[in-house]
Amino acid sequence: PPPRVFNVNVGVLGHIDSGKTALARALSTTGSTAAFDRAPQSRARGITLDLGFSCLRTALPPQLGPGPGELQFTLVDCPGHASLIRTIIGGAQIIDLMMLVIDVTKGMQTQSAECLVIGQIACQKMVVVLNKIDLLPEAKRQSAIEKMTKKMQKTLENTKFCGCPIVAVAAKPGGPEAPESENPLGVTELIEVLKSQAYLPSRDPSGHFLMAVDHCFSIKGQGTVMTGTILSGSVSLGDNVEIPALKVTKKVKSMQMFHNPVTYAMQGDRVGICVTQFDPKLLERGLICTPESLHTIHAAIISLKKIQYYRGALQTKAKFHITVGHETVMGRVMFFSPAPADFNEEIQENIFDFDKDYLYQEEYLSKDSNPSEENKENGRSEVQLPKQQWALLEFEKPVTCPKLCLVIGSKLDTDIHANTCRLAFHGVLLQGMEDKNYAETFLPKLKVYKQKHKEGQVERVMDDHSVIGRSLFKKETNIQIFVGLKVKLSTGEEGIIDGGFGQSGKFKIRIPGGLKPETKMLLSAASKKKSKAGKGDANKEDESSKNDSAQPVTITLLFKRYVFDTQKKMIQS
Repeated sequence: PPPRVFNVNVGVLGHIDSGKTALARALSTTGSTAAFDRAPQSRARGITLDLGFSCLRTALPPQLGPGPGELQFTLVDCPGHASLIRTIIGGAQIIDLMMLVIDVTKGMQTQSAECLVIGQIACQKMVVVLNKIDLLPEAKRQSAIEKMTKKMQKTLENTKFCGCPIVAVAAKPGGPEAPESENPLGVTELIEVLKSQAYLPSRDPSGHFLMAVDHCFSIKGQGTVMTGTILSGSVSLGDNVEIPALKVTKKVKSMQMFHNPVTYAMQGDRVGICVTQFDPKLLERGLICTPESLHTIHAAIISLKKIQYYRGALQTKAKFHITVGHETVMGRVMFFSPAPADFNEEIQENIFDFDKDYLYQEEYLSKDSNPSEENKENGRSEVQLPKQQWALLEFEKPVTCPKLCLVIGSKLDTDIHANTCRLAFHGVLLQGMEDKNYAETFLPKLKVYKQKHKEGQVERVMDDHSVIGRSLFKKETNIQIFVGLKVKLSTGEEGIIDGGFGQSGKFKIRIPGGLKPETKMLLSAASKKKSKAGKGDANKEDESSKNDSAQPVTITLLFKRYVFDTQKKMIQS
């Protein structure tokens, strides 16, 4: 049998013009179909537009087990420029090891920082490559490399890649115009470092088959070939696979892995799958899968975390570019948290509990948020942060994706040259809504509530068990819907709204336990002042009501209302 080949996917990421493609070319020995700046417009510009793939085979390093075998690094060259950040996110789901390429003369740039963010979300290990050392004058080269290495170590200190290897190379000495005879510098050392970092990624053949297709072409007399990387599950000769974008199912006629025919492939493998003929132009890139394993959704509930480098708050009702699976669409967000009593509950991975109550939030809560009114009143100035937060995403157009998948929110319309991270949050899709009318059929199940807080004043006493109140409602409010709700007076008594009083939004409150004598005194003192003032002219009345409103008896009405409750019921505990 042919020797075992272990495949490790290495993502080559970095700022535009850091030399990623040249590095992949210097490393690689076997080109796969989609390799090296395939698109003609990209050759002209010298910029990579697609996830290029090429590979490098070496002897199996000792940590991966004894016996003959080869280690294959599939180099996934991710585009550097911003409109294509979507592609990077697409590739990130299959990357085991990331190579972050930095131009040694420039250091970290905007997109290098974004690559770092994507790496932290999607990948376990990283190697930093300082490229273009041939541009440094020889006399100062070593000290410049050491300086940049220290700088990079500092940048990585607070990330999960703290302490990762940093290697200096010149992938194409003399730049793109130089003759091919110029040997790259440092590349053999880099290969040794890659081998030392290689690990057998945990691959899982169970679950639905899902493959990201990055290249599609037809072969006369054979059929149409789709090449790509298997994101989950496995595929065998003769299986049926669905192409959701075309709404068709096709049978697998033959398969190849790096030019060798195979009958089976699983998660993490790069494979070419041949099916009966269809027009390859219809599927330049996209997903293929086990029939009916993907769903097309109009909205979703996700659990999420803010990305620390994103400047600015994440506001409810804001729009973001949402990348779900392999698609990026515009979507509007609504953030919510556990109810305050559940803030410290343990995180529930990958499931959403519809039986619980959740608290609506105007923004994602982070240490920079403004404290809520309730906290201010309780004298807590710092924001209390829950262990987990969620968002409802509503997409501008439906998205096809796996049932559980990575979600990234970004502001891709931010100016590329503004030095800011455009990735705002990342999370996991917990529940998709397939019904177009989800607002009627699904959202009412989501128990997100707003805490409502209204204040008014006692106008006057009617008798020992009732008072008249004002300023709690607008004139036009229908007070009937509030009848029966409990209120509290600032003097401590509890009351119940009994109904409207007159036409101007005043209302009657019943006090079942009776008014305290001191409350009555307070209120009669206030109304005496008023009647005194009433005998004089109108100006005096204004002054005196200013005085008495310094100590009025206030009425507080607290209730909660569920955001998606069609009846808008008011609920009190």
